[in-house]
Amino acid sequence: MPTTDITFTLNGEAVTETVEPRTHLADFLRDQLGLTGTHIGCEHGVCGACTVRVDGEIVRACLTLAVQVDGCKVETIEGVSDTGEIADLQLAFRERNALQCGYCSPGMLIASAELLKRETVPTRDEIRYHLSGNYCRCTGYHAIVDAVEATVKARRSGRA
Repeated sequence: MPTTDITFTLNGEAVTETVEPRTHLADFLRDQLGLTGTHIGCEHGVCGACTVRVDGEIVRACLTLAVQVDGCKVETIEGVSDTGEIADLQLAFRERNALQCGYCSPGMLIASAELLKRETVPTRDEIRYHLSGNYCRCTGYHAIVDAVEATVKARRSGRA
């Protein structure tokens, strides 16, 4: 099988690896780099469990080939968590029992962080719409929406 070298920034660190061109980013992150926070749920891009950021935009790692991130900046849940960027969001998820089984949580947290980057104050309907590409089979979404809403309010009031 042919291979190719890729160089990119992963969670703030320069990485150069050899990959097979057909390897999906989710498999590469999990199997080759040991970053198992990127979950694989459907392998069709519809569940959001594999959500990561590439050059600041959320993408489905199961639909992205590893070779496509050559020269890019990739952030996984491990990196986003380590920076403290989502510490308040993680706390709100925990306090409101928005984690349940936890399988969707990394993708939900990254998608929620994307929403929280905006200057606006989203309504509950806007939060639901933004997270509609991320499936959760345990919580019924109410606790997740509560957690995101609480984080928005805390950040706006300066309590975050």
